[in-house]
Amino acid sequence: MSRIVRMVALVAVLSLIIASCGDDGAADGDGGTSPTTAAGDDGEMAVCEAGETDGDLNFYNWTEYIDPELITAFESEYGVDVVEDFYDSNEAMLAKLQSGAIYDLVVPSDYMVGIMIEEGLLMELRKDAIPNISNLDPFFADPGYDPGGVYTAAYQWGTTGLGVNMDVVGEDFDPSWALVFDPELVAEYPGGITLLNDPRETMGAALKYLGYSLNSTSEEELQEAVEVISGVKEYIAAFDSDLFAENLVNGEVAVSHGYSGGYLAAIEDVDGWDTFAYVIPSEGGTVWIDNMAVPANADHPCTAHAFIDFLLDAENGATLTNWNFYASPNAASEEFIDPEILEDETIYPSDEVSERLEVITDTGSFEINYTDFFAQARS
Repeated sequence: MSRIVRMVALVAVLSLIIASCGDDGAADGDGGTSPTTAAGDDGEMAVCEAGETDGDLNFYNWTEYIDPELITAFESEYGVDVVEDFYDSNEAMLAKLQSGAIYDLVVPSDYMVGIMIEEGLLMELRKDAIPNISNLDPFFADPGYDPGGVYTAAYQWGTTGLGVNMDVVGEDFDPSWALVFDPELVAEYPGGITLLNDPRETMGAALKYLGYSLNSTSEEELQEAVEVISGVKEYIAAFDSDLFAENLVNGEVAVSHGYSGGYLAAIEDVDGWDTFAYVIPSEGGTVWIDNMAVPANADHPCTAHAFIDFLLDAENGATLTNWNFYASPNAASEEFIDPEILEDETIYPSDEVSERLEVITDTGSFEINYTDFFAQARS
């Protein structure tokens, strides 16, 4: 795929994100740049030079989201240890930080960035300590949820949809959310299904199935989504954001709900392309951007900046995508990314697919309703 063709698909996706995010988070109507403010427990921003470290890195990330060899390479190059901890939803990560947990680097998704900025949970980045930040595609350097990239640097982006065992559902299946929400279909699956343990993603999937926006602020529509999920509850093997892909390719479930790269990497591991597929449902799904951010109370912010810069290196960024099968925001990495990944429309969606995608946005004071209604659906 030529760079021009690939960028047409990319721009189609990102135009939807821009429209959804708008100017949320822009400061004082200045068109996208926030004034510098002090951050951190001591009231000061971290003073770091490029490549400087100030201790081991406590890294709080999504499960199976980084090549272990990149961790090892960073540890070797900088003489520090990386201690990893994992979460399965943005809400779980947020709650941990709100409780006072201390990490040096976290990976929040787009809508969560705005919430964390508003709550004062993130430190402004010192971009002179991250020279490789210039490798980001211009869009990702200035996203609607963090104008000017003041607090974040993009990590990876992708979509949320369904993993399907075609030996069970057939090769000519209809790629619809009905595969997990129609009781008559689901009742026929040995092993049942799994849904993500994530209020915005799973409630959003049910909303899309019903023909609504996944950013609905209608309690009536959320109640309908609860009824959709409850209607298949006896067939739900688990609400799982960690092993959704493994459970599919191991034959434990017939269809599961999860993230694009997780499925593609798992299918590749078992050479299961004739048996398993990842699809974005015809009713639409989620497109998201995950970001690297330094919590305001980080103990080792300079090491965090060094790690961000390390991952934004062109070859390291490509290594990340070649390992986890998620799309890269790093324009300089493209020449090093495997051609078959660049050509895969489940990783870099086409214009047609892009039209069906929405980004999850912060719904403000309504946000708690997603958590509450999701708890009701699970109970």
